[in-house]
Amino acid sequence: MPYMENNDQHGFVIQTQVKYLPDQSDEASNRFVFSYTINIANLGNAPAKLISRHWIITDAYNHVQEVRGQGVVGEQPSLKPNQSFEYTSGTVLSTQVGTMRGSYQMQADDGTQFDVKIPLFVLSVSRVLH
Repeated sequence: MPYMENNDQHGFVIQTQVKYLPDQSDEASNRFVFSYTINIANLGNAPAKLISRHWIITDAYNHVQEVRGQGVVGEQPSLKPNQSFEYTSGTVLSTQVGTMRGSYQMQADDGTQFDVKIPLFVLSVSRVLH
Protein backbone atom coordinates (compact mmCIF):
# COMPACT_ATOMS: atom_id res chain seq x y z
CA MET A 1 0.00 0.00 0.00
CA PRO A 2 1.52 3.36 -0.97
CA TYR A 3 2.28 5.88 1.73
CA MET A 4 1.78 9.56 0.95
CA GLU A 5 3.17 12.68 2.49
CA ASN A 6 2.53 16.21 1.36
CA ASN A 7 5.27 18.80 1.74
CA ASP A 8 2.91 21.75 2.16
CA GLN A 9 5.60 24.41 1.83
CA HIS A 10 6.42 23.48 -1.78
CA GLY A 11 3.50 21.24 -2.70
CA PHE A 12 5.36 18.01 -3.44
CA VAL A 13 3.72 14.66 -2.72
CA ILE A 14 5.79 11.48 -2.42
CA GLN A 15 4.25 8.02 -2.87
CA THR A 16 6.18 4.82 -2.23
CA GLN A 17 5.57 1.19 -3.10
CA VAL A 18 7.85 -1.71 -2.08
CA LYS A 19 8.26 -5.21 -3.46
CA TYR A 20 10.37 -8.06 -2.06
CA LEU A 21 12.31 -9.86 -4.81
CA PRO A 22 12.75 -13.49 -3.70
CA ASP A 23 14.26 -14.55 -7.05
CA GLN A 24 17.17 -12.10 -6.53
CA SER A 25 17.53 -12.78 -2.81
CA ASP A 26 19.59 -15.45 -1.08
CA GLU A 27 17.95 -15.97 2.30
CA ALA A 28 20.51 -18.59 3.41
CA SER A 29 23.22 -15.94 3.00
CA ASN A 30 21.10 -13.18 4.61
CA ARG A 31 20.73 -11.28 1.33
CA PHE A 32 17.26 -9.77 0.95
CA VAL A 33 16.61 -7.71 -2.19
CA PHE A 34 13.82 -5.15 -2.45
CA SER A 35 12.62 -2.88 -5.21
CA TYR A 36 10.88 0.38 -4.45
CA THR A 37 8.88 2.62 -6.75
CA ILE A 38 8.71 6.30 -5.95
CA ASN A 39 6.26 8.77 -7.44
CA ILE A 40 7.13 12.45 -6.97
CA ALA A 41 4.27 14.82 -7.82
CA ASN A 42 4.51 18.61 -7.94
CA LEU A 43 1.15 19.89 -6.71
CA GLY A 44 2.60 23.32 -6.00
CA ASN A 45 2.70 26.46 -8.13
CA ALA A 46 6.37 26.55 -9.11
CA PRO A 47 8.57 24.25 -11.21
CA ALA A 48 11.57 22.60 -9.57
CA LYS A 49 14.36 20.24 -10.56
CA LEU A 50 15.44 17.23 -8.50
CA ILE A 51 19.18 17.78 -7.97
CA SER A 52 20.19 15.02 -5.55
CA ARG A 53 18.98 12.43 -3.04
CA HIS A 54 19.84 11.36 0.48
CA TRP A 55 18.68 7.96 1.77
CA ILE A 56 18.88 6.52 5.28
CA ILE A 57 18.46 2.75 5.12
CA THR A 58 18.16 0.87 8.43
CA ASP A 59 18.03 -2.91 8.87
CA ALA A 60 16.49 -4.91 11.72
CA TYR A 61 19.78 -4.75 13.68
CA ASN A 62 19.72 -0.94 13.49
CA HIS A 63 22.67 -0.89 11.09
CA VAL A 64 22.35 2.35 9.14
CA GLN A 65 23.53 2.92 5.59
CA GLU A 66 23.44 6.44 4.17
CA VAL A 67 23.35 6.93 0.41
CA ARG A 68 23.83 10.28 -1.30
CA GLY A 69 23.94 10.90 -5.01
CA GLN A 70 23.07 13.12 -7.91
CA GLY A 71 19.49 12.83 -9.17
CA VAL A 72 17.65 9.51 -9.26
CA VAL A 73 18.26 6.57 -11.61
CA GLY A 74 20.68 8.70 -13.62
CA GLU A 75 18.24 11.56 -14.14
CA GLN A 76 17.61 15.00 -12.67
CA PRO A 77 13.96 15.47 -13.60
CA SER A 78 12.34 18.88 -13.75
CA LEU A 79 8.78 18.92 -12.51
CA LYS A 80 6.38 21.64 -13.55
CA PRO A 81 3.20 22.21 -11.52
CA ASN A 82 0.85 19.20 -11.83
CA GLN A 83 3.63 17.00 -13.27
CA SER A 84 4.97 13.85 -11.68
CA PHE A 85 7.98 11.61 -12.11
CA GLU A 86 8.07 7.93 -11.23
CA TYR A 87 11.05 5.62 -10.99
CA THR A 88 11.96 2.21 -9.60
CA SER A 89 15.20 1.34 -7.86
CA GLY A 90 16.34 -1.22 -5.33
CA THR A 91 18.30 -1.98 -2.20
CA VAL A 92 19.75 -5.01 -0.44
CA LEU A 93 19.40 -5.74 3.27
CA SER A 94 21.04 -8.38 5.45
CA THR A 95 17.79 -8.75 7.43
CA GLN A 96 14.21 -9.61 6.43
CA VAL A 97 12.88 -6.25 7.61
CA GLY A 98 14.17 -2.69 7.41
CA THR A 99 13.18 0.89 6.70
CA MET A 100 14.08 3.67 4.29
CA ARG A 101 13.60 7.41 4.59
CA GLY A 102 15.35 10.45 3.27
CA SER A 103 15.03 13.58 1.20
CA TYR A 104 15.32 14.98 -2.29
CA GLN A 105 17.22 18.21 -2.79
CA MET A 106 15.30 20.37 -5.23
CA GLN A 107 16.10 23.61 -7.05
CA ALA A 108 13.47 26.09 -8.16
CA ASP A 109 13.83 28.04 -11.41
CA ASP A 110 15.00 31.11 -9.44
CA GLY A 111 17.90 29.08 -7.98
CA THR A 112 16.37 28.59 -4.54
CA GLN A 113 17.16 25.14 -3.13
CA PHE A 114 14.94 23.20 -0.74
CA ASP A 115 14.47 19.67 0.56
CA VAL A 116 11.45 17.45 0.05
CA LYS A 117 11.16 14.84 2.78
CA ILE A 118 10.76 11.18 1.77
CA PRO A 119 8.58 9.61 4.47
CA LEU A 120 9.71 6.46 6.28
CA PHE A 121 8.61 3.25 4.57
CA VAL A 122 9.09 -0.39 5.48
CA LEU A 123 10.98 -3.07 3.55
CA SER A 124 9.74 -6.51 4.56
CA VAL A 125 9.77 -10.07 3.32
CA SER A 126 6.07 -10.80 2.66
CA ARG A 127 5.65 -13.46 5.33
CA VAL A 128 7.36 -11.45 8.09
CA LEU A 129 5.05 -8.43 8.47
CA HIS A 130 1.37 -8.35 7.60
